[in-house]
Amino acid sequence: MLKWEYALLVRRRQPAADDLGWEIVFVWYGPDGSMVDVTPYGDTALAHLNRAGDQGWELVAMSEDPSLPGNNELHRYHLKRPKTVTAPRQRIRGAGRTVRRTLSG
Repeated sequence: MLKWEYALLVRRRQPAADDLGWEIVFVWYGPDGSMVDVTPYGDTALAHLNRAGDQGWELVAMSEDPSLPGNNELHRYHLKRPKTVTAPRQRIRGAGRTVRRTLSG
């Protein structure tokens, strides 16, 4: 059965840290619970989505939060990709054991 893993790319327009204008920030929420600022990897949502596509991610939905005050913007890009299946580890018989055989006559 095919299983999926999901991630979220968030694009936020917010006041700049130096209080001189606005900045666009991109944050990646990975399937492992990680949260990474990926802003340095591109300055547009398309750049980030193409980068994710190169890693096997597929865009499944996009949402916008219009309830933010002023000129703030928040866009969410929902992505998924097939989960990689790891083969079960095989046990090697006799590993770590010494087998002694005796001859009887």
